[in-house]
Amino acid sequence: MRIPIIELRQVSKSFGTKNVLVQADMKIYEGEISTIIGKSGSGKSVLLKHIIGLLGPDSGTILFRGKPIDRMSRKEMIEFKKQFSYCFQNNALFDSMTVFDNIALPLRQTTKMKKREIERRVREKAEQLEIADALKKYPSELSGGMQKRVALARALITDPKIVLFDEPTTGQDPIRKNAIFSMITHNQKRFGFTTVMISHDLPDVFFISDRIMILYDGKISFQGTYEELSQFQHPIIDEFIKSLEGIQDELTGLHTNKQFTRRYQDALDRKKADETFSVIVFAMEDLDQLSQNMGHASAQEVVRALGETVNRHFGKVGISSRTARDRIATILPNTDAQDALKLLEGIVAELNAKDFCGLPLAQPTRPRSGAFIEFQVAAGIAEGSVSEELEAISKRAALNLKPIATYQCQFKARAVS
Repeated sequence: MRIPIIELRQVSKSFGTKNVLVQADMKIYEGEISTIIGKSGSGKSVLLKHIIGLLGPDSGTILFRGKPIDRMSRKEMIEFKKQFSYCFQNNALFDSMTVFDNIALPLRQTTKMKKREIERRVREKAEQLEIADALKKYPSELSGGMQKRVALARALITDPKIVLFDEPTTGQDPIRKNAIFSMITHNQKRFGFTTVMISHDLPDVFFISDRIMILYDGKISFQGTYEELSQFQHPIIDEFIKSLEGIQDELTGLHTNKQFTRRYQDALDRKKADETFSVIVFAMEDLDQLSQNMGHASAQEVVRALGETVNRHFGKVGISSRTARDRIATILPNTDAQDALKLLEGIVAELNAKDFCGLPLAQPTRPRSGAFIEFQVAAGIAEGSVSEELEAISKRAALNLKPIATYQCQFKARAVS
């Protein structure tokens, strides 16, 4: 049994007559991305402040690695708070300070580190996040994406174990939202920190989250995976996420997972028990490598282009949804595997005529090593019956994945999105 790195047990907090947290239970596991969602004013920021120790509960217990933080000595509490870092909603960079000084600030304020060591660590972190060329600039001279990188570099400069993100994509367009989420998950894997995030961006944030928590009426009404959320039946959950049934995935224009499942069920209800149908799964191979070398925004443009192509090609005969960061699934309710293959051939021709990366398709003779990254779109087909779960059929389709289009994307000297 895994022990949570952070656990809230029956935590309550009131401000005057307003009950913000009411016997809230929550578990955060090490090395995961946990996202807290909830309506505006529901107490998400208050919850974060309890996690980091800035607020104490009126009742209940908060544990760090199994130990109640209210029983920690002063020395233990100092060490506890050193485990955390915070990425603010609007970056909170100081415009009067250079990028270098913004990143160095936590080291100067919280350590007795010498000037030379601070400079070494700042330059090392800037190199890792590909912002070394911006160290002498001021935040106002940088793009929004670069400012996010600077804020992340500052958050990571103290080598925290846990990074809290408070609405990191506020005010961003769909491409930029998904680019920021891509940047967070890429660096979370790279540096190994545990992520706790507040976000309103549904359903985009679901694709990077290991666990989702819904804060509703002061309580954690749900905590689990995206797949578990889609299947969970409860009046409170239904009330909170009913809006998902009326919106599309902003990035691709495809159905949300909630719509996808409902449309799938509606289609099956009209079929006989012995009738079959097909599922096609599309995968964008090496999306993380594409993000790293082309920039996160450029990689998300590729995801959007594929989604739009699938939607245009199958919109009248199928139901399509982005089911993961790099996956799209299409249900063909009245099609067996053989006919699905014929339909797939049509989109293969369309994809091979596309220019996702601003370059021609891969040729038999490869370019000079290191100049390009090869990027593939793969697809797999599986036939299913009314009695089967959609997830099981989709998994079978994923086992049949084969490349259907190959592109060569030119490396950028620095992926600065």
